[in-house]
Amino acid sequence: MKKRQLVSSGAKWEEVVGYSRAVRAGNIIEVSGTTAVDGTTVVGKGNVYEQAVFILEKIEKVLQEAGSSLEDVVRTRMFVTDISKWQEVGKAHALFFKEIKPATSMIEVSSLIDKELLIEIEVTAVTYAK
Repeated sequence: MKKRQLVSSGAKWEEVVGYSRAVRAGNIIEVSGTTAVDGTTVVGKGNVYEQAVFILEKIEKVLQEAGSSLEDVVRTRMFVTDISKWQEVGKAHALFFKEIKPATSMIEVSSLIDKELLIEIEVTAVTYAK
């Protein structure tokens, strides 16, 4: 295996800004902040739960491409524009991580790159040979 594997989602912003959706270095995988955008369309407008579920499904696919899975996630960070919606965000997080229980943070931010985006999530995974 390469020492450093870059995973792209194909988003045009990756090239413009100069980042990868995920980077695997050895057994560590860092997934960039991920939002509910499909191509150029915001998914789940006005619904933080729908956006969170979409994002976590997107992250799951990226982890698989990097040779990992949600079971390897040790840390999640959720940036929300309205912390009063924490229960909806927590419900979506539990849908994927109820048994895995990674360390996590939920942080309120004043805004994201698009006003229709309500949440951005990033994760860290550590994968070991099985």
